[in-house]
Amino acid sequence: MKQFPRPSTELNLRAQVVITLLQVQQGQSLASLLHQQLSEIPERDRALFHELVLGTLRQWYALKAITLPLLTKPLNNETVETCLYVGLYQVLCTRIPAHAAISETVTASKQLGFHALSGIVNAILRRATRETEEFQQHLQQAHGLPSWLYKRLKKDWPLQVDDLCQQLKQTAPLTLRINQRHIGRDAYLAKLQAEQIQARACNWSEVGIVLEQSVQITALPGFEQGWFSVQDEHAQLCATLLPDLNDQVVLDACAAPGGKTAHILEKFKPQSLIALDQDSKRLLRVTENLQRLQLDQSHVEIITADATAWQANQTLDCIVLDAPCSATGVIRRHPDIRLLRQSSDIAQTIELQKQILQNLWQQLKVGGTLLYITCSILKAENEQQMVTFFAEHANAEEIKIEATWGIEQIHGRQLLPVTGQGDGFYYCKIKKVA
Repeated sequence: MKQFPRPSTELNLRAQVVITLLQVQQGQSLASLLHQQLSEIPERDRALFHELVLGTLRQWYALKAITLPLLTKPLNNETVETCLYVGLYQVLCTRIPAHAAISETVTASKQLGFHALSGIVNAILRRATRETEEFQQHLQQAHGLPSWLYKRLKKDWPLQVDDLCQQLKQTAPLTLRINQRHIGRDAYLAKLQAEQIQARACNWSEVGIVLEQSVQITALPGFEQGWFSVQDEHAQLCATLLPDLNDQVVLDACAAPGGKTAHILEKFKPQSLIALDQDSKRLLRVTENLQRLQLDQSHVEIITADATAWQANQTLDCIVLDAPCSATGVIRRHPDIRLLRQSSDIAQTIELQKQILQNLWQQLKVGGTLLYITCSILKAENEQQMVTFFAEHANAEEIKIEATWGIEQIHGRQLLPVTGQGDGFYYCKIKKVA
């Protein structure tokens, strides 16, 4: 791991933002960094730190596209380039006064050990304040994705690609799934209204609520009593696609952190529910979530194992497979995916999906259902994966998803990210016929 200059002076907030972004560029996920970073920052500055890190990542490739033409020669210095992106993000996308954005960012470049190049940071940011409208226009027009991903999306979604690129630059809404074992959606909306919290019912999910203002989740009514979970609207559709699971043996494969496991228990009383994942740390979250939601765990088995090799000790009536994927559909929530995901990852992921499908399919009862899900918007992981699967499995038959949401594919349905609504998800429902 590269060591960043740690000067003797205390680092200002922009310098701390830059260091976090450099760590992401080296392949560390934001989820693994953010909690620790935020704990080291004074409480009054945390919201700004969060906004600058996520906002800069969200606009990363768009900021890169407008910065490169401004440099007379390449900087070949990722610290100073990152300072430039953080500075430009403040000037073009926030209400931070320009003079403060510039002076703090120039200071950061000096604190990080690049005194000699701080003049370039200063000059470019000053130019951006003089030509703000023009810069903002260029930023808006840039697709804002790594070129390999843009090319794939253009090939997969030629009609939707421009809108899709803009959608992926937005922030995703905060969506709740109501636990109907405790409270109905209308009753919960009334409770929010009584506390003057702005919220509305979701379009597609019958148990979903979109919060239209910033809130502290743990302070919402009924958090401790398990009245709701946080879950994307398009992810909530999973439970609507399942057959009647009462008294059935069900596998939730790749289950952590347990959103679908909980939703199944909110809706059905399976004879047995196995939550399987290879990440034991994330599986702890499944137990915590089920406890908070006060769901009956007496028939739930939580197993740490590799889904490509795991064998059940009984045949399964239903398999919910939320397959490992590129997560390109959830870039709005995890903007670091833009930097972390590489073109070469896709082929490996497709192979992994195929191995898991192969292993689990053999364990499904004849007449049983497998629901294949990803949070990807790449056809290679979705529609094409299913084309291959059906070609290789004569005992598999697609159950058409009759729905008005999403886009019908050769097999399954694809949801793309929508402003104020859900993320990119793919669903395909398969019946074992022999």
